Amino acid sequence: MPTVEIKKVSSRRDLKKFVEFHYDLYKGNKYDAPNLFSDDMNTLDEQKNAAFEFCEAEYYIAYKDGKVAGRVAAIINHHANEKWQRKSVRFGWIDFIDDTEVSEALMKAVEDYGRKKGMTEVIGPLGFTDMDPEGMLTYGFEELGTMATLYNYPYYPKHIERLGGYVKDNDYVEYKVYVPDKIPEKMVKISEMIMKRYNLHVRTTTKKEVFEEGMGQKIFDVINETFGHLYGYSTLSENQIKQYVDMYFPMIDLDLVPIIEDWSTEEHKVVGVGITLPSLTLALQKCWRGRLYPFGWWHILRALKMHKAPCADLLLIGVLPEYRKKGANALLFYHLIPFYQKYGFAWGETHVEMETNDKVQSQWMYFEHEQHKRRRCYKKVIG
Repeated sequence: MPTVEIKKVSSRRDLKKFVEFHYDLYKGNKYDAPNLFSDDMNTLDEQKNAAFEFCEAEYYIAYKDGKVAGRVAAIINHHANEKWQRKSVRFGWIDFIDDTEVSEALMKAVEDYGRKKGMTEVIGPLGFTDMDPEGMLTYGFEELGTMATLYNYPYYPKHIERLGGYVKDNDYVEYKVYVPDKIPEKMVKISEMIMKRYNLHVRTTTKKEVFEEGMGQKIFDVINETFGHLYGYSTLSENQIKQYVDMYFPMIDLDLVPIIEDWSTEEHKVVGVGITLPSLTLALQKCWRGRLYPFGWWHILRALKMHKAPCADLLLIGVLPEYRKKGANALLFYHLIPFYQKYGFAWGETHVEMETNDKVQSQWMYFEHEQHKRRRCYKKVIG
């Protein structure tokens, strides 16, 4: 007789249990970067997340011996499926105790949901879009996690691979890129040559430009075009872009968000952007169960405004394809390195990069760096 019971989340109270489980499972873990409770609640709320314009989802909680033992989200992104000609149900927000009966029951719930909706494969871990964490950690379990990525215990991938039918769909790598004492001389020469030859300029933007003059939209237009060809990417809608701008840009230090403009165009076209910020991992670990109150807000503020963090997170580095060929990526780091030095960051944590994306990885050649994490998206055919 099965001892694991799967219940679908059907109320706000259930959703709180779903979100809260991660804090219980990872209590005291020094590598995990727990999400803010309010951020997860808003992301998973159909009324608040603009991704539900083209996504549908169900959430499941596993109970064993009457206690919460696991959770998982089953997500269908219709835009991504249409773009990539797939019938995929995604699994995300997956956490479970080290019990194969629990992990098997959770994944069966996702598979059953996918079949019911006419899907022919399960893929993940993935969120609603690429703005959500993706990929299960398979290497680098003793490295500090980041706000934008998933952390999981080493037993997670062992459980998924033991289930049968789950194979590699895509692997990501991540790098620790050390901040140099000075900008590499070769980068200085290349950056100055590029700016002069192509009339490109790198600068910071302002809150007024972002919120009142359309710069927020322009920044994410670059992100959409830059990342549009990558694994599983779903183009961000105008409502999603507005949501992300309103959510994150009020607190971002815009000195750490350089933009590249082409001044040979009449409108000074935005052709590149780097969205980076001080690592929030240590601050998030001090937020009791993901709450900003009573004292969590202070730790977040210290990291963001006082730059009290050991490193920077390189969240999104995007340059339009025709400008990447000109070496424009170098301009972003030409701008950022002096600020990283000023703020005392020892290294930068890259976001996930497809293991086959040599062009992105080649930009770290100017710096001392190490590939310190690896993660995987799995696939199982269910049709």
